[in-house]
Amino acid sequence: MKKSGQLSFSDAEHALKKKQTRRERFLNHLDQLLPWHELFALIEPHYPKSGARGQQPIGLAVMLRIHVSQIVYNYSDPGMEDALYEVASLRHFSGIGLDEVPDETTILKFRHLLEKHQLAAALFEKINKTLSARGLFLKTGTIVDASLIAAPTSTKNKENARDPDMHSSKKGEMWHFGGKVHIGVDSESGLTHSLEFTSGNVADITEVIHLLHGEETCLQGDAGYLGVDKRTEIQATKLKEFAIAKRPGKLKKIKNTPGITTSLFVDLLVAVEHELASRRAKVEHVFRDLKVRFGYAKVRYRGLMKNMSRFKLLAGIANVLRAFDYEVRKGIVTP
Repeated sequence: MKKSGQLSFSDAEHALKKKQTRRERFLNHLDQLLPWHELFALIEPHYPKSGARGQQPIGLAVMLRIHVSQIVYNYSDPGMEDALYEVASLRHFSGIGLDEVPDETTILKFRHLLEKHQLAAALFEKINKTLSARGLFLKTGTIVDASLIAAPTSTKNKENARDPDMHSSKKGEMWHFGGKVHIGVDSESGLTHSLEFTSGNVADITEVIHLLHGEETCLQGDAGYLGVDKRTEIQATKLKEFAIAKRPGKLKKIKNTPGITTSLFVDLLVAVEHELASRRAKVEHVFRDLKVRFGYAKVRYRGLMKNMSRFKLLAGIANVLRAFDYEVRKGIVTP
């Protein structure tokens, strides 16, 4: 995008750099992969045509690009404003000059606009629709999983209380306070087609019905989903195969069962479990993107809706990056 203002000294120096940084390569890659025009079209009906005092608002394209930068680098609203002043590559990606950086309030209002109209979910669906048109969702199988997302436990705030939408849950011998992100991914491509964000104490198995697109015939999951095939709402779907892992210690119990005189049977079970685990790894790669690559291992906002909005758009961005990698591996495109 061309900058509307005159180049500052900082922007001119950036243009003369001899080396392209990793951040610049990533942003250029993202710029080429996201279906920007389709995303703009979804937001445009809700975007204000004029400001509170009649002034011309900052362009929608600029604000969406700033918002994408904000969530992939996990900036707060004031942190994003500072980053735009300090990092030339972020300004270049957003299509603005140094004298056109919006303040933190403008950045916050755009985020609130997406949350108010639940546009992050629509953007997520639109991104997936463009990927589906390229044949990247085979829809024959779904892998489900959930991961805990930490929330602040301090009560030193205006309400003198923890976030009421977050709850404690036990994992192993440890208690965790926060929420839980549940995802359903395509078993072939590893792309996320469904996502829910709940309190941390919500059982994984109860969210399965919300993670299905309705066309899959096979479901894969870890031991937390044992018994899912017996649930009434699941029996009403097209699912016919359930590849659910055994609970930890189950193989040890079988091995010690009287009457088993050979390890061949146990070795076969171990091999089967190992194969199922390797297939389920696709869902762990998504959590790696959300929690490590994009730094969202801890909630930034209070309440479920705001965090859901962020997770939805992040999952869509992760999908376009993962789809490109998948097509490269399959030889469909060249890197």
